[in-house]
Order: sequence, then C-alpha cells, then structure tokens
Amino acid sequence: MHNRRQMLSRSAALAGLLAGAGLLPEAAQAAWAQAAFDAKSMADAVKALGGSAPAESKDVTITGPDIAENGAVVPVGAATGLAGAKRLLLLVEKNPTVLAGVFDLTDAVEANINTRVKMAQSSNVYAVAMMADGKVLYAVKEIKVTLGGCGG
Repeated sequence: MHNRRQMLSRSAALAGLLAGAGLLPEAAQAAWAQAAFDAKSMADAVKALGGSAPAESKDVTITGPDIAENGAVVPVGAATGLAGAKRLLLLVEKNPTVLAGVFDLTDAVEANINTRVKMAQSSNVYAVAMMADGKVLYAVKEIKVTLGGCGG
C-alpha cells in the first residue's frame, strides 16, 4: 500500500525525468529571461525581451495608488485596448531589479492585468505593451511610497 508521501516522491521523480528528457509541454517548463531581469532601465529590459525602442502612448494605461502606504505590497495594473498585444510588462524604475513582471498574452484573453509589486522607494512605474507588429508602447505613473518594501 502506497502512502501519500511515497506517491508525491515518485511523482516528483517522474516529472523530473520527463522534464530532463524534454517531454513536458512547453507551458509546464519555466522560462527565465535572465538578461531582462538584470536590466537597469526600461529600454534595456524591453531590448532583452526582443522589443524595439518604447514609445509613450495613450492606448496603454497604468493603474496604481498615488501614495502607497507599504512598499512591500503596492497594487498596480496595466492594460491596453489595442488588438495584437502579445506581452505586458511592469517596470519599477528605482527598484534594484527594474523588471517587476512579464505577462504573456494570447488573443483569447483581454490585455488587462492586476498584481502587487514591491517598491524600494518612490518611483516611476511603467506599464509596457509589446505588440505583435513589433511596436512597444508604454504609460508611466509616479507612485510615492511611505514605507519601503525592498529591504527598507
């Protein structure tokens, strides 16, 4: 008789073997854009993700508080109504790691995301939409932080 612990152990081992052999579906394998997360500016992060020079646009919107009480959990959102959005990015200009989030999109979903990010200090926050035609559009909002979240 197998118990739960043995079953989980064997399942993890099997998943490891399948992943090592390249037999797991691509969606089940984590993609890590190390260069994008190491970038120190919005332009560098977009370039590392295969985008062109970003241009400010009224078609991209960013939501977030004017003043965040706690930098550890700042609610932000990004959206665009344009057709052909393939990826939404959230970037925090003065964070140690500028890129806060990457969200891959398909035509089956609405290009509208909401999440929480950590902010080390008051900073500009960018919502970037990477489009299917190669255009990269962004919106920016300044968010003031009263209590630091990244080590503060």
